[in-house]
Amino acid sequence: MKFDVLTLFPEMFDNLNKSILGRAIEKDLININLINIRDFSKDKHKKVDDTPYGGGAGMVIRPDVVYDAYNSVKDKNAKVIYMSPQGKVLDQEKVESLSKEQHLIILCGHYEGIDQRVIDEIAPEEISIGNYVLTGGEIPAMVLIDSVSRYVDGVLNKESTSEESFCNNLLEYPQYTRPEVFNNREVPDILKSGHHENIRKWRRAESLKNTYVKRPELLNYAQLSDEDVKFLKECQKS
Repeated sequence: MKFDVLTLFPEMFDNLNKSILGRAIEKDLININLINIRDFSKDKHKKVDDTPYGGGAGMVIRPDVVYDAYNSVKDKNAKVIYMSPQGKVLDQEKVESLSKEQHLIILCGHYEGIDQRVIDEIAPEEISIGNYVLTGGEIPAMVLIDSVSRYVDGVLNKESTSEESFCNNLLEYPQYTRPEVFNNREVPDILKSGHHENIRKWRRAESLKNTYVKRPELLNYAQLSDEDVKFLKECQKS
């Protein structure tokens, strides 16, 4: 998968070359191309913003420089995304949907935002990472790249993504590793039993319990068996 990122601060993305994403880049499973919007400024000082019409605080990024930056990577097959607090909040369903794309062009705003005319011109889908405002779109863009890349074939094994939180609208079960005893707290015996079916049932129950306690609203959208429903009713009684 190819990510083209239009940004004023490409240096902020250096950490994406580390860990799992770094290995995915080395294997050519994903490609992250950073386009500095400032490079397309025709101003001798490389200025990219100006005061807003109608007055107000802050500066607005000019439409012409953004449009020229976009045209440098424009692809009719690419999906264009504008990271904006006004967008639909990113969730697991959207992440998995975007992972099926071959090319994403991600636009990062900054300052007071981007001139609306270029947003209307390139007609991106607007995505937010939460109902709050950040200083720019770079951190949200990194969140999007990280979350989507995990579902690109070969980046992680299938098991890693099939049993984690928000898959099937349930939170993940607790995880344990060595030492077997930590501060007088022991690893649950069932996980040491070697009985795979009992372990599977325990993990399912713990997943349901975690969701019920921490994010009960997710259960409205989860696919639950009769056994799951019975277990949740017992949770309600306790």
